[in-house]
Amino acid sequence: MSDRYCVIGNPIAHSRSPDIHAAFAAQTGHTLVYERCLAPLDGFAATVGGLVASGYRGASVTVPFKLEAAALAGQLSERARAAGAVNTLVFADGVIFGDNTDGAGLVNDIVHNAGVAVAGKRVLMLGAGGAAQGCILPLLSQGPQAIVVVNRTRASADALVERFADAAPGKVAAADFADIDGPYDIVINATSASLADTMPAVPSQAFSPTTLALDMMYGNKPTRFMAFATAQGATARDGLGMLVEQAAEAFFLWRGVRPETDEILTRIRSAL
Repeated sequence: MSDRYCVIGNPIAHSRSPDIHAAFAAQTGHTLVYERCLAPLDGFAATVGGLVASGYRGASVTVPFKLEAAALAGQLSERARAAGAVNTLVFADGVIFGDNTDGAGLVNDIVHNAGVAVAGKRVLMLGAGGAAQGCILPLLSQGPQAIVVVNRTRASADALVERFADAAPGKVAAADFADIDGPYDIVINATSASLADTMPAVPSQAFSPTTLALDMMYGNKPTRFMAFATAQGATARDGLGMLVEQAAEAFFLWRGVRPETDEILTRIRSAL
């Protein structure tokens, strides 16, 4: 019987994860089943319990359950603790282990797919929610010059910076949108603005022709953030590469082998 995995979310029908993991399995010669799992909004823990009882080996977790997954896991990785959120669960030996591969996926997409080094660069992070929180530690591991976090609510940006004050003194700072100077080497949109087809209040001076602007959202056309960044001369990139790379990191946790992502990213892109 094949090992079974799934992605848990609500809604979940739109998820590309089954296609990605099926491609990873075919590439690496692993036999597994990876499905979509719609969990009731008030039934995440019960859903996970049912998966464990049914013999599943692990699960991906997407909105709105990443915080609940962190609370449910009996053990957490360092990056999951830093993020305060979990997007990958491993079920083994009666223990639920929680990890967060989002930040690793973002870094791999920037460094390997986009070919942009993070070391020594000034990074502007738009947003201070769970998406941003999961990426700070992996970004810091690359040795940036500085990470500046801006958020519509300044208190949330300050709280995020405080979480990493000991890990990297002076490396992470908070600012208001109105105070953004620039340009930055890398600008990351971790807000939900693109979901609503709106634009975060980032000024044009944040960008230059040498800026990489990455939106964590993805689709079959550029987001407003991407279009705005491109108009300032920046190179814009959506979040599909991050999605594929975080899935590859999860596959490695489950299967002990890291798949190649270039061909699969191209294939998923063409299917949008």
